Amino acid sequence: MKKIARFLMFSLLGLLGLLALLAGLLGYFVYTPEPEEPQLSGKLSEGSIEMAGLQRSYRTYVPKNLPKGAPLVLVLHGSGEGPQRIRVGTGYGFERLADEHGFAVAYPKSFAPDWNDCSSIGDNMVDGASADDTRFLAALVDKLIAEIGVDPARVFSAGVSNGGSMAMRLALEDPTRYRAVAAVLANVPAPQNFQCKPVAQTTSVMIMNGTKDPLVPYAGGKVSLFGLFFHSGEVVSSKASAQYFADRNALAGAPVVSLAPAGEGISVEQERWSNGGRTDVDLVTIHGGGHGLPQAYSRRPRLLGPSPMAPDGPAMIWDFFARQRPRIAPRPQ
Repeated sequence: MKKIARFLMFSLLGLLGLLALLAGLLGYFVYTPEPEEPQLSGKLSEGSIEMAGLQRSYRTYVPKNLPKGAPLVLVLHGSGEGPQRIRVGTGYGFERLADEHGFAVAYPKSFAPDWNDCSSIGDNMVDGASADDTRFLAALVDKLIAEIGVDPARVFSAGVSNGGSMAMRLALEDPTRYRAVAAVLANVPAPQNFQCKPVAQTTSVMIMNGTKDPLVPYAGGKVSLFGLFFHSGEVVSSKASAQYFADRNALAGAPVVSLAPAGEGISVEQERWSNGGRTDVDLVTIHGGGHGLPQAYSRRPRLLGPSPMAPDGPAMIWDFFARQRPRIAPRPQ
């Protein structure tokens, strides 16, 4: 009996040790402390829109005393996330910038775990049904134009990961509504994985990707984490994605290239195609960066690759948006 009891005790201790090791590894690779929420001037509100019998939700951040005719930035979350997660994941960067530069921010929520983007593969259905996310976002923009009084000629969209893929769909299928989009941690789907129906010309597009992204391969290929999670089919490379948008906008010639160090062994390469400010395509390559929007307020899980604290990704995106010349605003539909 004593031998059995001793064996059971050592077995239990071994199991507890293994669980402690697994918990430690999980904490090391997955856990990251949330950034401190900044003191901001404005108000964070919740809202909803009914679309095709579905209640679609969103949040907005509006700085105090925001004047009529201010810009609007839609910020699209990643797969399986929502408005609060993208606020945290960006270090509240867009709200900080909204206070500084005077624009409104909207955080829409996808219907399914994934946005219904240009990929034909993805978790974008619930009970066998998918949503028209492009139409939902258009309705949200029109609602905020009416309620907040934002400028319909200065509406922008920035998306991260699956949200970045959705931003690409907006550029291709609804370009007159969005003056520019920024797609972070996203590439154009490969031809066999492409379901969008682009119109004649896209809007201005920024693509920002890391070369050490373990989920969305910078050089192109299958989107997945260790071949087990987040399957979204194949994508082309980041450079091919940028060239795709440059070609759609008839931006001929080689891009203007700049390279600058960002610290921690990270460097930032920018390639820009432009036609005098009417339409731009920027490829921002974070050499040594993983699957996360770089910003100074919080690191991303180690599981997603290197997590640089520079450059300031949200600020680079806003600078790209701010330099776009306003166009004649589309009529609300």
